[in-house]
Amino acid sequence: MLGPIGFGAPWLLLGLAALPLLWWLLRALPPVPRRVRFPGTVLLAGLVDPEPVARRTPWWLLMLRLLAVAAAVLAFAAPIWRPVADPAPENALLIVMDAGATAAPGWAAARSRAIAAAEGAMSRGAPVALLLADGQQTAALNFSADDSLPAALRAAQPQPWSAAYPPDPAPLLEHAPAAGLGTLWLSDGLDHPNRAAWLTALAARGTVRVVPPASPPHVLRMTRDGHPPGFEVQATTPTAPDILALGPDPQGIPRELARLTPGPAQAEAGITRRPVTADLPPELLGRVTRFQLDGIESAAAVVLGDDRLRRPVVAVVGPGPSADEGQALLSPRHFILSALDGPARAIEAGLSDAIAAKPDVIVILDRAGLPAAGPLAEWIAAGGMLIRFAGPRMAAAPDLALEPLLPVALRPGGRDMGGALSWGEPRAIAPFDPDGPFAGLTVPQDVTVRAQLMAEPSPDLSARSIAVLSDGTPLVTRAGYGQGQLVLFHSTANADWSSLPISGLFVQMLQRLIDGAGREIADTPSLTEGGSWTPLRLLDGFGRWNDSPDPVPVAAEVLAQGASPQVPAGIYASGERVVAVNAGAPIARADWPGAQIEAAGAPGLPLQAWLLLLAALALMLDLLGSAALRGGVQRRGGLAAMLALALLIAPQDLRAQEGLIPDLLLPYDPLPQTESDAPETTQLDPDLVRAAAHFALAYVLTGDPELDELSRAGLTGLSQTLAARTTVEPSAPVGVDLETADLSLLAFLYWPVGDRQPLPSAQAYLRLNRFLRGGGMILFDSRDADLAGSSADASDDLRRLAGPLDMPPLQIVPRDHVLTRSFYLLDRLPGRFDGGEVWVAAEAAPEGGAAVNDGVSPVVIGGNAWAEAWAVDQRGLPLFAVGSGFDGERQREIAHRFGVNLIMYVLTGNYKSDQIHVPALLQRLQREQLR
Repeated sequence: MLGPIGFGAPWLLLGLAALPLLWWLLRALPPVPRRVRFPGTVLLAGLVDPEPVARRTPWWLLMLRLLAVAAAVLAFAAPIWRPVADPAPENALLIVMDAGATAAPGWAAARSRAIAAAEGAMSRGAPVALLLADGQQTAALNFSADDSLPAALRAAQPQPWSAAYPPDPAPLLEHAPAAGLGTLWLSDGLDHPNRAAWLTALAARGTVRVVPPASPPHVLRMTRDGHPPGFEVQATTPTAPDILALGPDPQGIPRELARLTPGPAQAEAGITRRPVTADLPPELLGRVTRFQLDGIESAAAVVLGDDRLRRPVVAVVGPGPSADEGQALLSPRHFILSALDGPARAIEAGLSDAIAAKPDVIVILDRAGLPAAGPLAEWIAAGGMLIRFAGPRMAAAPDLALEPLLPVALRPGGRDMGGALSWGEPRAIAPFDPDGPFAGLTVPQDVTVRAQLMAEPSPDLSARSIAVLSDGTPLVTRAGYGQGQLVLFHSTANADWSSLPISGLFVQMLQRLIDGAGREIADTPSLTEGGSWTPLRLLDGFGRWNDSPDPVPVAAEVLAQGASPQVPAGIYASGERVVAVNAGAPIARADWPGAQIEAAGAPGLPLQAWLLLLAALALMLDLLGSAALRGGVQRRGGLAAMLALALLIAPQDLRAQEGLIPDLLLPYDPLPQTESDAPETTQLDPDLVRAAAHFALAYVLTGDPELDELSRAGLTGLSQTLAARTTVEPSAPVGVDLETADLSLLAFLYWPVGDRQPLPSAQAYLRLNRFLRGGGMILFDSRDADLAGSSADASDDLRRLAGPLDMPPLQIVPRDHVLTRSFYLLDRLPGRFDGGEVWVAAEAAPEGGAAVNDGVSPVVIGGNAWAEAWAVDQRGLPLFAVGSGFDGERQREIAHRFGVNLIMYVLTGNYKSDQIHVPALLQRLQREQLR
């Protein structure tokens, strides 16, 4: 370091020693003389100037040149203003990284910092150890100075559960020095189990430096299931992104179904919480597979959909098999099923079958004599809701006063109003209690009750009445039973005793009761039954699907504890039940007593771009000054244009230094950065950057190692053929992860279709569709020689993977298509197999507009196994046999020619088709020459 300035390559500063020599050379070298034509100069022949000014370079021009060289030397030394001070020499270094789901948004920046610190410590000879706070470290930490630790850091990933530290630091620090232990703690900004104990233990052994996260953590968790479900967004910042409801549309294509806006913020202890209610139609809510915070790639920002998001199931149990309901459209069953159509999914079953179906609500119509103990009572006590409707059979029951499973005791018989033996006129329904379940519902004036079952007077009758008539007698009563509820409608479910069932109020009341069957959920799934649960699909730390290759059943007791190393976040199934285990949990901000906390943001201000800009400006001024001395007025305009271009281009390298460049000098950016646009999310894959700078063929990583290696070997062979036969010299092929790759850097993508390839996410298909619309091409290879059929989507796997893409209408490759003559003239397009149909986009342009991508097909689909025909080993020899004998090698040659034609078609488009206009162009040129 030199004062507040540090250097990444200090040895390059030795170049400054050449400045005196450069001074002497530039001072001795005269500028180019100015040539002036004047005949009278012949009279001056032989004269000698006693003070030859032309032998000296002007001092200001000399200073500009020295300034340019000095700025360039300093720039290449990678100076940094106020860099992070190197810690004092330490006996050993311990790198601690929060590796839970909340660390995923800032993982790339934290990992880069950890790798740099580890390599710096090992270069000084200090041993380094790594502690990943993912709850899996049990053995003592190994301090070493070899290359194994940087390799482990590069392979480390955040986990789909909350971070946690081992309970006792002492056994893990067994091999650590008692003093002189430096700790670099890369935190996600949150408190985790056992963190305080580790901070105390490490602070006692040496200095603890804490690096705050580059991106603030965000957590999405479900607070209420049922309909509608409730969520909560937690963050350490006052702002929160929207919540995306993702799932398949009616055509089965995954996409964004709805967008939810968080509610008002409630800040406490540095944590901001915002409630969100997913008030969506039941049909739409049933299709949601996940709720996710927009722009946050973390398992903690995802709530997976399971049975808790579906429409509640209501089992309807009739009065019994011997009941004669008369006309079906007038029966209570018809009224109930019609009212439940929409807010719930109704099933008709007997009582025993209804309990076995594990519904959310059971509705029993006009039935008495229910057992006081048994499966039904146990189901209610476990949290179920039983809704009963009165009727003539219940009123005629001899033991009605002793009937169990009722919210209130009933009188035998009934009350009939409005008849010949009535006690009075039909009664209207009184306004609902503003604190009850029916609060806010409007009672129509024409809704009246003619008959009802009367409740026995009791002190708690008023508290259990949630709907009453105008005379104060209860119409609907409710009482708790264990963890469940008992609800009784004192009138019938059809229009025999009341006009309520034929009104819209009846539907609204049932919906309110069914919604009330939802429960406030705990932080982890509440599983009261034993058994085992098998993982169906799991998430990784970034919230992406990661299919479990070898699913291991998990006990219900372990699953109930929530996401952990034994139970990663994902979807688990037990029989017909499906439950989602989410990584989101309540969070708390971490405090760091006794530790050194680095300032948030980038460590230091890089000065390299500024110095390069200064060197470029000095050279531009030097050119302008030299031109002025020579009188080159005609060149000044070009130099001024070069200077303006430098001012516009140079600030692109300075975007990271926000606030130091006037806004007027920065090019217009139509997409300003948001808070979630963290530096690590904008880091590009070096392989993709190479593919953009030096053209490379790319293939989709399918998750099958053998298939991925086959794709790499095939595109390697095709790249060698292109380099040998054309001017295209591709670099090494690039494997592409559709979930994370920036496809805008590619032009061609080979997608082999495998039977074990998982379906990409909705975000991946959005990127793929943008790639196709932007001029990219995908070669789908089903590798089945079209044995499944003769259509473009004959393979089920191909249909499953390519279905969500926005593809144009397809056609079989015509004989005169550009693909058959872009480089070679071909009449067939074989691979390892021959004879399969190859499909491309139909050439007809859409009505009212031009063809997309100038008529170039965005997709090519076939099943001839082209990669196997192109594949070569490290010596360049073919890996797979093609046919037999000379005919087979001829087919391999045609396959390579097809590959060349395909890449030429990708790079040059339909220029071959434009050659049909050559005669007309020649005639036009000939006419213009005759003029």
